[in-house]
Amino acid sequence: MPESADTAEPVTTKDQLVQYLAAGCKQRADWRIGTEHEKFAFNLATLRPLPYDGPCSIRAMLEGLTRFGWLPVTENGLPIALRKDGASITLEPGGQFELSGDTLETLHQTCREVHEHLAQVKEVAAEIGAGFLGIGFNPKWRREDVEWMPKGRYGIMRAYMPTKGDHGIDMMIRTCTIQVNLDFESEADMVEKFRIGLALQPIVTALFANSPFVEGKPSGYLSYRSFVWTDTDPDRCGTLPFVFEDGFGFERYADYMLDVPMYFVYRDGRYIDAAGQSFRDFMAGRLPALPGEIPTMDDWVDHLTTVFPEVRLKRFLEMRGADGGPWRRICALPAFWVGLLYDSNAQSRAAGLVADFTTAEHEYLRAEVPKRALKTEFRGRPLKALAEEVVAIARDGLKRRARAEEGGAPDEVHHLDTLVEILERGETPAEIKLANYNGRWNGNVDPIYREYAY
Repeated sequence: MPESADTAEPVTTKDQLVQYLAAGCKQRADWRIGTEHEKFAFNLATLRPLPYDGPCSIRAMLEGLTRFGWLPVTENGLPIALRKDGASITLEPGGQFELSGDTLETLHQTCREVHEHLAQVKEVAAEIGAGFLGIGFNPKWRREDVEWMPKGRYGIMRAYMPTKGDHGIDMMIRTCTIQVNLDFESEADMVEKFRIGLALQPIVTALFANSPFVEGKPSGYLSYRSFVWTDTDPDRCGTLPFVFEDGFGFERYADYMLDVPMYFVYRDGRYIDAAGQSFRDFMAGRLPALPGEIPTMDDWVDHLTTVFPEVRLKRFLEMRGADGGPWRRICALPAFWVGLLYDSNAQSRAAGLVADFTTAEHEYLRAEVPKRALKTEFRGRPLKALAEEVVAIARDGLKRRARAEEGGAPDEVHHLDTLVEILERGETPAEIKLANYNGRWNGNVDPIYREYAY
């Protein structure tokens, strides 16, 4: 979702930061849905990740997509993104190709957007000999097999990440996710949505578990992508227990962000390394990277993007728990959260369902679900049982929304069908891939690139 603010405004007080977040409150009639998804690009002949340059490359993909009206965004003269209307195509550090969709009113529009994007990507990819795979973690290739994209902020993060955790580099270059961005009406509404989102993110991780392999072998996890986030950077990841404390709101989140070390400052087209430095010092004119300067609201907006909890607050809430997957699950992720959080009855029921979850239970689910997904034991029963309850609430919420598709469905409920199928089957996408690996694939992950490519 786009941000809107006087981003050149100098920042000298915490109140300005709080007010920036609070300005995200919107009337219900103005609520929108912003869906993002990442996918791995690979060479059809070799299955290797695409390099940035060359005839079969990320750059060739970006340049090829301009035929559809996408406008290039450059850094140091190199195309590193595309923009059109309210949407963008961006690159993750290892060349993962991301669509950040426009802000849309219905899930039907979201699905059309995804379908159109993938059709465009497939047209260009076919011409250059590339393919695209929706999965949570690169199933075959090592870190050293992945080329880094030429974006300045990634160089700073690449140097800093290994000082904080063992899997920060994996997160940057070997993971893909699906994400939905949602609005809130008031501070109280934001707080309730944030709490529901954090508490139920393990349900999403379980339903969407789709990353069982690392370097061609089973990893022991059904969502290795989700595990990676548990050992990336403790300063900026995790279950955020303070969100469940009395008094949580925009100010408490601003305090959290002020305590998170910085990565960089962007000035005059270049990224200045401020890794580990303090935004509080920046506001006081004491940032070692830029002595005497004070930040603008642009710098605060950048800083808000440098934390990675399972739910992230900007001027909207980002739901971040799902592995990458095929296009039906790209539509199902926003359907799940819109059903729960854009209908007041469903939101109230979801809030009641998670109200007594303890901090220990949040931590337990965060640690265990990446391993066992829907089979994780929780309160004496498999997590699948809770997932069924939650999906039923989401279905009811979508029915009450009653957003009809022009010339089609009377509501948005069918966008949840793929999750209902997973629950009825009792197997996650990861478990199906593992069964194939141990059966007809004969211990080889290569068929993934043929059977599961877009």
